[in-house]
Amino acid sequence: MQHFDLVVIGAGSGGVRSARMAAAQGKKVAIIENRYLGGTCVNVGCVPKKMFVYASEYREKMEEAKGFGINGQVNDFHWPTLRGNKSNEISRLNGIYQNLLTGPGATIFNGTGSLIDANTVHINGSDGTEQDITGDSILIATGSWPFIPDVPGAEHAITSNDVFDLADDAFPKRALVVGAGYIAVEFAGIFNGLGAETTLAVRKDLVLRGFDDDIRSFVQEQMIEKGVNIRPETEVASIDKQTDGSLLVTYTNNEQQEFDLVLYATGRRPMTDGLNLEKLGIELNSNTTIKVNDFFQTSVPSVYALGDVIGTPQLTPIALAQGMKFLAHQYHGDTTPMNYDNIPTAVFCQPNIGTVGPTEDECTAKGIDFDVYESNFKPLKHTISGLNERTLMKLIVNKANNKVIAAHMVGHDAGETIQGIAVAITAGATKADFDATIGIHPTSAEEFVTMRSPRS
Repeated sequence: MQHFDLVVIGAGSGGVRSARMAAAQGKKVAIIENRYLGGTCVNVGCVPKKMFVYASEYREKMEEAKGFGINGQVNDFHWPTLRGNKSNEISRLNGIYQNLLTGPGATIFNGTGSLIDANTVHINGSDGTEQDITGDSILIATGSWPFIPDVPGAEHAITSNDVFDLADDAFPKRALVVGAGYIAVEFAGIFNGLGAETTLAVRKDLVLRGFDDDIRSFVQEQMIEKGVNIRPETEVASIDKQTDGSLLVTYTNNEQQEFDLVLYATGRRPMTDGLNLEKLGIELNSNTTIKVNDFFQTSVPSVYALGDVIGTPQLTPIALAQGMKFLAHQYHGDTTPMNYDNIPTAVFCQPNIGTVGPTEDECTAKGIDFDVYESNFKPLKHTISGLNERTLMKLIVNKANNKVIAAHMVGHDAGETIQGIAVAITAGATKADFDATIGIHPTSAEEFVTMRSPRS
């Protein structure tokens, strides 16, 4: 039986980072994966999704161009070309991930891992073989999986895992996206931009619960302006496949609509099936994620977990940072817990959202006395393009020390802009520092250093 210093179950972002860095530090490492190297992000998440976002923007760019005297049009969208080029790039990335692991000496097992005891993992190999391996430490990094509610006819719907590889003739003319989170609003924008008549069914009144309320309202208005049909306070009661292959959706208010495709983006659940956590007595949180301490240790001391499976923000950079923190604690005596404050994030809807720091509601709940600086404007490009797209920017400033504690933006390349702002906020910049910074003109980003009067 082979023995390792570290056995990692799951080769997503957190698992690969932990495995390859441990191996690079001279540890004997095994990593077990039953699907694809790189996990959700590389294969059915942020990377292919961003490619689809790029594709979905070209139709609107042709409309923008007319105001600049450039006449063009989108004559056709060929889904197999986009799908094929995406798949080629993902295959290239899979190869890179394999080299990242094998280069420093990690051993890859293709199969499904399950816990036998606190130091033993059973592997059901993809080739039908079975074996057990042991490790001083075991790290669970199995991620999460899309969740579809138990609705009659739900088997006719797809998830974000499926959308990237639709058949040649399966790209829809009419699409329903069910959900209100970032995956839902992103795919609503993708379908709409690629020419599908797109409806977004939202259970509450606004998209993106947990984001700043002004951002939520603003981006919902912008999505509607761009042609997405948003149905607030709407839930699906059933889905029926008709003889012509279309899907008849009945809502809980008894209204009905026909679609060619229904995509559920209603959340993700931790991938703990088959790990035998119960057998080892590994404790779970109330939402079925794995319970860990500040250093990712479970209730079984030799077993650790990180990434989506522990219920922290489901973001690739979080899993990467957790992997580094795990290694620093495990092998280098680090005793500082990971800091989850000021995590920047972007939503690649259209227009984009970029945000870092707390919302107004979160500041109020924490008892922070704050000022809000806000700018809502039409970007220079759209003064000529003829489009009605607008940009919203907000800074939240702590009155007690004048520090900028949050920045929120809806607008073109918001994620690119907010990344730099996040550095300033992490460094403790004050509003006076922002005011003293020279803006780059003419850009939208300069608004962040020219807002002088707080909102009344």
